[in-house]
Amino acid sequence: MAEKMLVYVGTYTRRGSKGIYIYVMDPETGSLKPAGKAVNLNNPSFLAISPQKGSLYAVNEVHSFMGRRSGAVSSFMIDGETGELTPLNSKPSGGTSPCYVTVDGTGRYVLTANYSSGSLCVLPVMDDGSLGEATDIIQHEGSSIDPKRQMGPHAHSVVVDPSNRYVYAADLGIDKIMIYKFDVERGKLKPNDQPWVRTQPGAGPRHFTFHPNERFAYVINELDSTIIAFSYDRESGRLKPVQTVSTLPDGYEGANYPADIHVDPSGMFLYGSNRGHDSIAIYRIDGETGRLSLIGHESTRGRSPRNFAIDPSGDFLLVANQDTDNIVGFRIDRETGMLEPTGEETKVPAPVCIKFLPLP
Repeated sequence: MAEKMLVYVGTYTRRGSKGIYIYVMDPETGSLKPAGKAVNLNNPSFLAISPQKGSLYAVNEVHSFMGRRSGAVSSFMIDGETGELTPLNSKPSGGTSPCYVTVDGTGRYVLTANYSSGSLCVLPVMDDGSLGEATDIIQHEGSSIDPKRQMGPHAHSVVVDPSNRYVYAADLGIDKIMIYKFDVERGKLKPNDQPWVRTQPGAGPRHFTFHPNERFAYVINELDSTIIAFSYDRESGRLKPVQTVSTLPDGYEGANYPADIHVDPSGMFLYGSNRGHDSIAIYRIDGETGRLSLIGHESTRGRSPRNFAIDPSGDFLLVANQDTDNIVGFRIDRETGMLEPTGEETKVPAPVCIKFLPLP
């Protein structure tokens, strides 16, 4: 059974949203109860928690910060007993509209992807969890075939590999997953020997994740509704495409923009969110090859499931439906991977990102 969890929810601050909301999840029912006050912050659309569990970081998805043409990243201290957040500081994100933030495996650096400017930023973490000035900013270059969405680079996620030696940035605008060597001593990114892997033109890679066995990786593509499975070489950081699958059921012809992707803790199942079809696509993972077999689709009971999260025990999946202002809970069948609605729904204005943190 899942242990008691804190749940942090990042939002777009519109339709009455204040910023970051904090809940406690009941380990038996998956229901959410408010825990402390919401934290006032402008467009904290994506969150990350430090490996040491003592700090939380949020992007401010904006175009201007303190007179600069830049978004920002804000840092908070987490109260170890209540989960409440104490603001520490904010720093420029080195580009506009930051949409993704992560913390490296040592907890020494915060990395963010700036969507509108198509850039990455590395920020050092100070002893108290606050952020220092950027140690590196990487500007992507290029374009692809979609005249509306791919006229320039649009970095949509940045992920540090399990060994903390490589960084992967899915860029929707240039149809590439950029691969960098990560210099942890200096906080610098250097192109890997394999500097990128290309998707199909017009795919629009968005979110990227690793399999727990560290042999496979997956990217979900926003513009052509596909997922690509890769073999992953831990030593060299290289990716090799092995399969591409649709996120949609046969016969669906409506608009659709996939958003988020996660492997469950057991490594047996992969899930991806569809905005338009408004579903979670469910796949079984072949443990030998990493290839995917579609199991089915589950309605998210809301519109535009931008993000979802699986609790660390693998019992529950929570979906953030951005356009219907609700978080909907599902129980994961450990044998089949299928999702069963818990009947629990939490109203949150424009929810975008969900992060779990176990309570002590």
